Amino acid sequence: MSENNLNGFVNAFRKLAVDTLSIREGSDPAATIEGIKKDMTFKGPGAWILIFSILIASIGLNANSTAVIIGAMLISPLMGPILAIGTAIGINDLEMMRRALKNLMIAVVISLITSTIYFYLTPLNVEQSELLARTKPTILDVFVAILGGFSGIIAGSRREKTNVIPGVAIATALMPPLCTAGFGLANGMYHYFFGAFYLFFINSVFITLSTYIVVKFLRFPVKSFIDRRKYRRYQFFFAVFIAVVIMPSAVIFYQMIQETRFKISSERFIRENTEFKGSELITQKIVYTDSLSTIDLYYMGNPISEDMEIFLNDKIKSYGLTAKIDDYFPMTKKTVVKIHQQNIGSDFDEGDATKMMEAYTKDLHIKLLKDIYTKNEKVIEDKDAKIKILEKEIFHLTQSKGDTLPIHQISKEVKTLYPEISSYGISKVQVQEWKADSLMMKEKPICFVKLPRRLPKKRSTYLNDFEKWIRVRLDNKDIDVKEI
Repeated sequence: MSENNLNGFVNAFRKLAVDTLSIREGSDPAATIEGIKKDMTFKGPGAWILIFSILIASIGLNANSTAVIIGAMLISPLMGPILAIGTAIGINDLEMMRRALKNLMIAVVISLITSTIYFYLTPLNVEQSELLARTKPTILDVFVAILGGFSGIIAGSRREKTNVIPGVAIATALMPPLCTAGFGLANGMYHYFFGAFYLFFINSVFITLSTYIVVKFLRFPVKSFIDRRKYRRYQFFFAVFIAVVIMPSAVIFYQMIQETRFKISSERFIRENTEFKGSELITQKIVYTDSLSTIDLYYMGNPISEDMEIFLNDKIKSYGLTAKIDDYFPMTKKTVVKIHQQNIGSDFDEGDATKMMEAYTKDLHIKLLKDIYTKNEKVIEDKDAKIKILEKEIFHLTQSKGDTLPIHQISKEVKTLYPEISSYGISKVQVQEWKADSLMMKEKPICFVKLPRRLPKKRSTYLNDFEKWIRVRLDNKDIDVKEI
């Protein structure tokens, strides 16, 4: 290819790239500024729309409904004053910036008051996954805010308006963090409040920054000129402010990566090293901290020796879960494996068993509540399998002792496996049956149970499950369960 042809190809490609990626053509600065000024105020209908959208988002977080949260973000008017702040800085309009800041503060106060009142009054105060996702902002949220801000101001600067703004409102998620902050205030969980409010703050700051950059690039008309020396000073302070704002999110993101790696390695370690003959791993608890992390393993069955626990703590080093942090600083990051176990036999220690069952029950209840709201059938199936293993283990252990009806032990099992049963009783009832034209009397065991008015699942299903379990537990297929 000749030099002239190469230059022609390069010039054609450059022209195509400029025509494709140019955002100056089709922009309307005057109309854009006027539209942003109209959208930044919260009076009358605007204030009520904000209140209603906050309530909808709070309900969505409460019910863990992604669709409801998205709906709230679509009708939320919070983007208006944030775009106005970035535009005002870009065109040096101090009056517009004061009004935008004032309206943003009003919107934040309205949002916090509304969400706090809602979460204070609602009887559902469970921390759902949608709510927890807004408590630990990372640098990824910064990138989303910047890109969302670019999309929002570029779409808003067009003569022909598009439907980009609703998508930006969903992506940057300004509304849910304020609702989560209200949840933290209503329940006294101030770490939730600060985490969620920091997420809203960085979203607002970086949407403002991207708006400022686009306004400068599109050369919106400047309202007043600032001395060049002062302008450079303002730019320096603004850069320092951005760096200070972004640093905590970078630290949180680094910690999140470390925690994720730790949990992946821990689960691999548990999967490859924790099977022992005659013992069943019922549940595990993984706790990550910056200095000392723990892996708690809860077993039932044959006793596991202390030497095996020591072996596991040595073995865990090969999975990168225990390491020296710095060659010059004598601090090490440790992970400790703890085995919790109770063998039901002649040396039965009720205190140890209670601690183990409390830990297991707490874990079971937390996962069960999450399943109710998220309809996660797989987790329910896994939990049912664990319960069946527990039933089988206890049954074999009690049968080996020749205990035909261990009421005290059964009561503990019923309380653990079926906590909704407030009381129960087992009795033999005389039943009349006709056989060969003659009346026969027969004893039939009946288990009477008392249940609350509301159950987390269908009443008949719950009673059928309990009836199947009590028949296996007592090795009596004739026993019936009746509700009183």
